[in-house]
Amino acid sequence: MITPKERLFKVLKGKEVDRPPCICPGGMMNMIVEDVMEITESKWPEAHSDAQLMVDLTAGIYENGGFENFGVPFCMTVEAESMGASVFMGTKVNEPRVTEYPMKSVSEWKNLKNIDVNEGRAKVVIDAIKILKERNSDVPLVANLTGPVSLASSLMEPMDYYKELRKKPKETHEFMDFVTENLIAFGKAQLEAGADVLTISDPSGTGEILGPKMFREFAVPYLNKIINSLKEYSEIGIIIHICGRLKSIYKELNELESDAISFDSITSASQVVENVPNKVIMGNVSTLALENNTAQSLKNISKTCLDNGINILSPACGIGPRTSLENIQSLVEAAKEYTQSIDVGK
Repeated sequence: MITPKERLFKVLKGKEVDRPPCICPGGMMNMIVEDVMEITESKWPEAHSDAQLMVDLTAGIYENGGFENFGVPFCMTVEAESMGASVFMGTKVNEPRVTEYPMKSVSEWKNLKNIDVNEGRAKVVIDAIKILKERNSDVPLVANLTGPVSLASSLMEPMDYYKELRKKPKETHEFMDFVTENLIAFGKAQLEAGADVLTISDPSGTGEILGPKMFREFAVPYLNKIINSLKEYSEIGIIIHICGRLKSIYKELNELESDAISFDSITSASQVVENVPNKVIMGNVSTLALENNTAQSLKNISKTCLDNGINILSPACGIGPRTSLENIQSLVEAAKEYTQSIDVGK
């Protein structure tokens, strides 16, 4: 019997499997819902700062018929907070968010702190991974990083950041180098702690926001620097998640050196399959549907995704905490019922 970890490994390496995996990485692509908080008696916001509670939540999803992976953390503020941003830790149904930026211009990047993986919430994530590694070796353990553009725009007012891409390109590249080196350090620590897979989610680094030229200049090289620095530490593979419409940046997506690409439900899976042939395709069940539709409807949506060429079934973005566990289970059931062998074009 193939394990969830073996199945994900095979798919990411372009090999045939018995059926598609169904995962939700964590990080920006949050996997935690209220139902599992009640089952495990581990709740937000406390679990964002407590390694054991974090473990109980992500394990609780898998152990109750949910996604076929573990994944931590459950937000995209760990790196920003570690580098000097102020963060509100959220509520039971709202994720943490940045409330105060540590810089006003890209030229102030030298005033930022480096991420210290031995303190704060960065250490909580590392400790949680170490505990999860001992819990179930058959389940893939996903580490998460906030993408470089998204982290950069969490350290200063986003609109000012986007303006300075054009006004101060030299200083912006210096800033992006600093951000990227910190992400590499945090990613390496997570993988060395025992994570099998790395997901990098860059919702602010989209083709729609940046445009193809800026995406090519300020997203692709820094994403690839992270990938190339960390691929030797990742036992299974590396996944990139990009939000928004991808049509304008298909060429650039082919230049990314990740094993897989994950994307929003607004983008056609069949078009990504056609235009990004060198990647495993992951996604892209609408999170709005996941929260509001029936379980049977979600099974139908999942089958359509898989028929359109999706190799790894997953929510298209972070799921809402009010999403029912039953609806999450319906995605996993759809993947288990989809027995057609996968031919990954890698």
